[in-house]
Amino acid sequence: MIHLGLIGFPLGHSLSPKLHNAALCHCDLQGKYSLFPIEPDDMQSRVCSGEITGLNVTIPHKQNVIPLLDELTETAGAIGAVNTIYLRNKKLIGDNTDAPGFLADLKKFLAESPSPVLGDGIGVREKKALVLGAGGSARAVVYALLKDGWNVILAARRFEQAQQLVDLFANHQLQSADFTLSNIELSDITLIVNTTPVGMSPNTDQSPWPENLPFPQDAVIYDLVYNPYQTKLVKEAHAQGLRAITGRGMLIEQAALAFELWTGEQVPDEIMLSALEES
Repeated sequence: MIHLGLIGFPLGHSLSPKLHNAALCHCDLQGKYSLFPIEPDDMQSRVCSGEITGLNVTIPHKQNVIPLLDELTETAGAIGAVNTIYLRNKKLIGDNTDAPGFLADLKKFLAESPSPVLGDGIGVREKKALVLGAGGSARAVVYALLKDGWNVILAARRFEQAQQLVDLFANHQLQSADFTLSNIELSDITLIVNTTPVGMSPNTDQSPWPENLPFPQDAVIYDLVYNPYQTKLVKEAHAQGLRAITGRGMLIEQAALAFELWTGEQVPDEIMLSALEES
């Protein structure tokens, strides 16, 4: 019997059981994915004993579980945050599937409908991204983009938090900007990624983009918020004729990667997408 679970319950993650239980059913595996209202230090014994096969971790625990783990993957170590835990050779391993999940979905989006300036992701113009926010999700996105050869500008309301992230990736093409975006050349930006919760249901009338500020011409907009189906940011981008997408694909990609780590099974995206649409 496979027992999977989630520590921490931020808005929107009630979808996780639906995705993973659909995956278990598709793979004909006996088990369930549940929400666990437990403290991180209780997690250690329950996974090591075999009571729990694997876990997802959400805020505020993505960083404070790290001292309780035996090892971190290269990705989790570089980001400094864990969203997936599994047992290997009697060791608790912490990984982060948000970064590869985001990058996989971004590349799929570009391949399905190439951008005038980015093509299929290889690039017609310099790959320069503007990331809004500097929280845990921003860490994963920035890491993924830098690893993929992007130059990244980070804009966050809390300057100290942004500077910490810049310092974390000091050896890469990462710089910070004022959240008003008044001190950067927007015409150079080819990708905008929102990692803040602004615009998430029920506050669907909000957008993280400064009011009355045009988007860069031909830029691609990626909003990590996936509820509602179309955020105000995405709608604003579409109104300007730009290609824009929410984080539904990232949600599925990171879940599929975690599921494979726990079970060794690969699940078609369509299985989790169907479960997401039903919910």
